[in-house]
Order: sequence, then structure tokens, then C-alpha cells
Amino acid sequence: MSSALSLEKTLTIAYLGPEATFTHQAAIKRFGASLRYAPQKTISDVFSEVSKHRADYGVVPVENSTEGVVTHTLDMFVDSDLKIVAQVVLRISHCLASKGPREQIKKLYVHPQTLAQCRGWIQRNLPHAELVETSSNARSAELAAREKQAAAICGELAATEYGVPLIERDLQDNAANATRFLVLGRQCGPPSGHDRTSIMFSIRDEVGALHKALAPFRRFRINMTKIESRPSKRKAWEYFFFVDCDGHSEQPKVAKAIELLGHHCSFVKVLGSYPNSD
Repeated sequence: MSSALSLEKTLTIAYLGPEATFTHQAAIKRFGASLRYAPQKTISDVFSEVSKHRADYGVVPVENSTEGVVTHTLDMFVDSDLKIVAQVVLRISHCLASKGPREQIKKLYVHPQTLAQCRGWIQRNLPHAELVETSSNARSAELAAREKQAAAICGELAATEYGVPLIERDLQDNAANATRFLVLGRQCGPPSGHDRTSIMFSIRDEVGALHKALAPFRRFRINMTKIESRPSKRKAWEYFFFVDCDGHSEQPKVAKAIELLGHHCSFVKVLGSYPNSD
């Protein structure tokens, strides 16, 4: 896919950087290695690059199977006109990388999310190591590359990028650990026959409002695969709800359910319809 696209136009893919992070890996999995990749410092920057046409697509994390949703990504959709055009589900394998032997490790560089996903392994295997939190898994590898008695928990791509030998793989406490990434674009594609639609809405402040709002999905037998709530940050105790459901927004029953959802809400926004790949 990447080679075919590059023959027509050199696409630019913005992603939450730096290089060699799991988001970078997810972007390569979706688009291949032949395109131009532009690492960004924050999730906001990724949205901005695509919105301002400085990038054709953006890739951001939205949910980890162990630690839950990335709230900043959800919050960005409130004021953004970008659409979710695809998703990437990446199995996350955390590795121990060090230039020295394991028994000499005194300092461990680790990103807070990685620490949460590998806490049990660390307590069992490196209980006396000094834990130093970093801004990314790639940064962990970069710092570990400078010290012989230091190590990093990072991805294999980051260890390779900074030349730090791998000592052990699959440190994560949950063997099924995976992260879901969203591909951001400016326009959704047509139905593929196996799609997912993401919606956000805000309900009116009245008894049974959420139950009434979601009733159309039950009526049309549309499976909801996820629901999350976030403070609106506009008014105290007001919330936005984020729902994923099976189907494409152009399908008649999904379109009708969304229309009826709007009868019970003060705000409804379709974030995108995209192939429901696992």
C-alpha cells in the first residue's frame, strides 16, 4: 500500500513522537515505510498538522487494553473537525534493553504508561533498581544507551534505533496487552461492509436522558462496542459521551439511530466511520 501511494504523491503522516515509539510503529504498520513521517511533541500538534494541511494523516493512541483510554485524544475531538478514517490495533511487547548485564542494572528508565503495564515484572526482577520516569519509550532507550549500569523498558524498534541490546522480551504483566491507535484524516471513506462508527454527544440534564438517548441503538439492533464519558470543561458536571458502534454512518439503520439520538441530546457529532479491523 505504501509503495503504491508513494508513486502518486508523497504523503506526510504526523504522529505522536519521537521516532521509534509505539505510535511510530503503528503508523508504519498502517502506511508502510516508504512515506514521509513527521513526529510531533503532543497529541494536539498531531491534530493541528492535519487540520492545517501540513500532514495528510495523523496517528494518535486512544486506548490501551490494560490502562484504558487516552483522555487527551478524546478531548481533542470536541473542537476538531477531523475524522477518524482508520484504526490500528498493535500488540505491545515491552522489552528490557541495556548495554550491561542484567545483574548490574542499578537504574531503570521507563515511561509512566509502560511502568503501569510492567509493574509486576519490575517488582519481581529489578526490585532495587532506581526508577526514572521518561517522556517516551524512545527517550528511555536513548538515556539507557549512555550508561552501562542503566536499562530501559521500551519497544524493540526503540532499542534498535539507539543501539541498546535486548536482554528480555514480553515484560508486560498482561500477555494480551495491546494499544488501539486512530488514524486522523479530513474525510471518511465509503462503507467497506465491516465498519465501526464513533460518535460523541452531550445529553440534556433530565431524568433518564442517557437511557432515552441510547434507545435507538437497541431499537435498530446496533451493537455498541464502547462507551466513555469525559467532563465537557465548559460547564460543571456536564459530560460528553463517546460511543463506538458497529456499522457505517451511511448505512440506513445507523443513520436513523444517529438521527433519533439527536432528539434527546443537546449536541451530537459523528467522529468517523472506518473499517473495523482488529
